[in-house]
Amino acid sequence: MVQNQGVDVPKLLEAASLLVPEEIATRNDITVNDVWEYLTQDEWEVALGLLEELGDVQPLPLGFWETLATAAEQLRLTKSAAWCRWRCYETGNGIIRADLTLRPATEARRQTPISGAGVLRPMWNIGNRTPTGGPDLNVAALWVEFTPFLEPGGRASVRLAPLAPARWQHLQPGQMIIMHEDRSVAGTAVVLEVHRPTTTSIA
Repeated sequence: MVQNQGVDVPKLLEAASLLVPEEIATRNDITVNDVWEYLTQDEWEVALGLLEELGDVQPLPLGFWETLATAAEQLRLTKSAAWCRWRCYETGNGIIRADLTLRPATEARRQTPISGAGVLRPMWNIGNRTPTGGPDLNVAALWVEFTPFLEPGGRASVRLAPLAPARWQHLQPGQMIIMHEDRSVAGTAVVLEVHRPTTTSIA
């Protein structure tokens, strides 16, 4: 049994499993029963990955993602831990997904790929205005889906975690927003989905 700093990883995963409804299944027909099977085999990393997949099927409580994040940290699965912490944020503040296209290196200041794992916190022009009528840029962290890095000129679906969620309440699918890392335009994105928070804000 894996233990680290007094935290029992299997018990954490078992606790998270109990928060998953038995009837939900992933596209690959994975259910919580599959998770329990891997837990009995001491395959904790596999069980964690399956629980993350089940968490995408329908909204689950904040405690589910907090428990998974702690388990991932104990297993030293850095990216999984970061993802679960990200989902903790989304549970309290809502989900914003967008289709982002970065400007090519020949047209932008950035010459290197951006990390996909929520490290970058660029500014965004989302239509808000200053008292004088100029653009009022708003900060949101950026998580790139399905790839660890996004190259200059690349395109990917992303998730945004606003620093001040209330400033983003007007966003609607189909709306274009503009990404900045400085005064110049770093990329443009079209909003794909906006889901309001399922719990009281934790930001």
